[in-house]
Amino acid sequence: MFAALKARLPRLAEPPLPEALRVAGRDIALEITRNPRARRLTLRIARDGKAARVTAPPNVRNAEVSAFLARHMGWLETKLAAYPDKPVLRERVKVPLAGVPHRIIRHGGRGVTARTTGDDGPELHVFCLPDAVGRRVADHLKREARRVIEPMALALAERTGRKVKAIRYKDTASRWGSCASDGTLAFSWRIMMAPPKVIAYLVAHEVAHLSEMNHGPRFWALCHALCPDTDECRAWLKRNGAKLQAIGFE
Repeated sequence: MFAALKARLPRLAEPPLPEALRVAGRDIALEITRNPRARRLTLRIARDGKAARVTAPPNVRNAEVSAFLARHMGWLETKLAAYPDKPVLRERVKVPLAGVPHRIIRHGGRGVTARTTGDDGPELHVFCLPDAVGRRVADHLKREARRVIEPMALALAERTGRKVKAIRYKDTASRWGSCASDGTLAFSWRIMMAPPKVIAYLVAHEVAHLSEMNHGPRFWALCHALCPDTDECRAWLKRNGAKLQAIGFE
């Protein structure tokens, strides 16, 4: 009876949730999504490290969301520590290419993006206006992805007796790669910032899915057969992947 009476009482207005959070000395946006299919509160960090995103069931009150955030503040601090403070690329800063930091050298006019070694170490030379540096670096990574990944994927697929229908290159927020049931592989071109053996692992991982569309024992056995460094490379991506995802190319 009391439960029925309570359900008929009007819900009192709740104080609004803040639009931003102060975490480890940084101000990040707070984005709340009410999802009818959600069964519990979940929390994740935006790819650029500039927002905390909470997904909540429709009936969860703001006070519960606030308490949930308070309980996970340590998690937020740990995750944000992996994001660079100034992730947007510009001239004279360094960007990893195949795992090696390269200083970006910008030139005016037109020219072909090229990697060289200068007096202070590896350099990436781009030709563009100052506000287009990130786009030029992204274009270079996309070309490298097509040049390196496609022949590697086709060779590994041939070893497994499978066919690759097509290969796509994307800038995905949460996945480094994917394999569709029709044999289409997709890769994040950001992986070209990782060391070569990590790139090779990612390709082996997705090619293994051509045979095993799961993460069961047979899948991992095949993945290890295609890439003996699987465990080491998985650990590298877990430690460093967020930093690569956080870099802004706009």
